[in-house]
Amino acid sequence: MKRDIVDFVAKCPNCQQVKVEHQIPGGMTQEINIRTWKWEVINMDFITGFPHTRTNLDSIWVIVDRVTKSAHFLAVKTIDLMEDYARLYIDKIFGLHGIPLSIISDGGPQFTSHFWKSFQRGIATQVNLSKTFHPQTDAKANRTIQTLEDRLITCGVNFKGSWDDHLPLIEFTYNNSFHSIVEMASYKTLCGRRSMPPIGWSEVGEVALIRPDSVHEAMEKVQLIRDRLKTT
Repeated sequence: MKRDIVDFVAKCPNCQQVKVEHQIPGGMTQEINIRTWKWEVINMDFITGFPHTRTNLDSIWVIVDRVTKSAHFLAVKTIDLMEDYARLYIDKIFGLHGIPLSIISDGGPQFTSHFWKSFQRGIATQVNLSKTFHPQTDAKANRTIQTLEDRLITCGVNFKGSWDDHLPLIEFTYNNSFHSIVEMASYKTLCGRRSMPPIGWSEVGEVALIRPDSVHEAMEKVQLIRDRLKTT
């Protein structure tokens, strides 16, 4: 069985496009003081190189909470300014999770500093980050981000120029799926329970309230995304 799996992965074109070698960075890693509350310490990273969408989006901004492992995936442009990222964070994340205390970014301290200044201007307040970290100090979080990158790139390869239309379903599927580190779904660690997936709409009568074709299309997409995420 193991040999069959290895042979399949070696011949799978999507696997070869998105798989990368996962190695722990060299040098001594430092212990990070993990906060005990949700969305106080977050990881940020950018996945680039996606096919351009109708609105010229070509990258995904991945933002992950270190405690619950819940995540948000935001479609962006590589040419966006720091003020654009700060405004997007305020519009999509700030209202849900508040102000983070620490940011771990693959872009390094310079990116974190510039982003934070733009964020403070956007909310018209002065709040100091408690500490910023280089990604080498947190190998486990780095591996989580890399796993997400593999999965998102796989979906980008499959959905091509319409990948941004599927991003909300991909985010939902990730957050509502079992996470081995927290030993439950990220939604359960965040909200106390898993969310009702579109795959179960037909069981509670929503099809009668929503256009049946829309419901069935969403159910098919969720199942397709689930199947593809399992192969990464």
